[in-house]
Amino acid sequence: TGEQRWAWDLARPDRNTAPPPGEIYTRGTPNMWTTASGDEALGLVYLPLGNSAADYWSSSRSPLERAHSTSLVALDVTTGQPVWKFQTVHNDVWDYDLGSQGTLVDFPTAAGPVPAIVLPSKQGDIYVLDRRTGRPLTGVEERKVPTGGVEPSERSPTQPFSRYHTLRKADLTERSMWGMSPIDQMVCRIQFQRAKYDGFYTAPTADRRYIEYPGYNGGSDWGGVAVDARRGVIVANYNDMPNYNRLVPRAEADAKGWAPRSEARGGSLGSGAEGAGDPQAGTPYAIDVNAGWRLPVTGLLCKEPPYGGIRAIDLKTGKTLWDRPFGSARTNGPFGIPSMLPIEIGTPNNGGAVVTAGGLVFIAAATDNLIRAIDLKTGKTVWKDVLPAGGQATPMTYEVNGRQYVAIMAGGHHFMETPIGDAVIAYALPAR
Repeated sequence: TGEQRWAWDLARPDRNTAPPPGEIYTRGTPNMWTTASGDEALGLVYLPLGNSAADYWSSSRSPLERAHSTSLVALDVTTGQPVWKFQTVHNDVWDYDLGSQGTLVDFPTAAGPVPAIVLPSKQGDIYVLDRRTGRPLTGVEERKVPTGGVEPSERSPTQPFSRYHTLRKADLTERSMWGMSPIDQMVCRIQFQRAKYDGFYTAPTADRRYIEYPGYNGGSDWGGVAVDARRGVIVANYNDMPNYNRLVPRAEADAKGWAPRSEARGGSLGSGAEGAGDPQAGTPYAIDVNAGWRLPVTGLLCKEPPYGGIRAIDLKTGKTLWDRPFGSARTNGPFGIPSMLPIEIGTPNNGGAVVTAGGLVFIAAATDNLIRAIDLKTGKTVWKDVLPAGGQATPMTYEVNGRQYVAIMAGGHHFMETPIGDAVIAYALPAR
């Protein structure tokens, strides 16, 4: 009938219906901006949640917001009441919100298959949880992480690390800095030395830049992972870039005219999706995010390539089967000029993969506007085509009259700097 059955407002756990006239849902709480998944047999829907507003400041968060931010929450689909939750970051101030949906699998154990959910994360860790209870099936441990920053009392001394698998690479060093020329490399190394960097989970600072690695684009962002249940293989594409950030004191941000878009007073809000000019209204600091850590003139990235990859993982053991850079340099180059080079440098990528019964991985996602078919066994590209716009989406596959099709929405994305479009493209083998 379309009649509302329930509504979940995590800051008002006593309310399970729409607000009465004159009231609203609680604003600024962790939301779900990605895709839910559900288990029809268990009657549970799994919600990957984001952060409370604002992303990089935590002192104003309520206890319920702290408990639910950057968490996977399972709701009873008949009542809307939480059944369990699993938090991947404590009191998140790195914008590591869960951008990937959870993938339902039957996970092999010594006692037989267990109904599980595979949860990838922006920080790169992949968690495997019993989807009935939220209990980790493959081990999660609390490890010490850096503290300090502008809110030292807010930072958790430990964070949950998955013992199953991580897409995250080793911490950056000065040798990780790269450039088109020795001058570029020198500038990046100077910036590295001047920045605050204590490794993974470096706390946000205001007196100087700090390095966040992985950056807020992942690891794994929207699109998540694909699973070949018959072969027992996870396919995960991922990003491998840092952010070069600074919290900007409110007086300085006000002087620059940084304000919510509805209140902007002529100041620059930056050219990216997020970045210089993000005001974080209502907190003591705005945030200046240099996503990818770009040089100001050439626009190239300071970290050495690759900037993204794709990996096959054994579902049972969590071991890497193959790993390769993902995305070519054909549309990337200095000063925004496409190089047209077919070199697989590994580019930023958003959008997932689909695996067919024939053992092919179909994926676009990268910034080169290509859709590829990759051999699941070897990781080699066996077919590709140029899309009319960026393929920042997950392909789908279906069958009509015995003929298999692969389709993708080529819409592009301003943050990925790929061409914008509105085409739905379908492929199939020649009709017999």
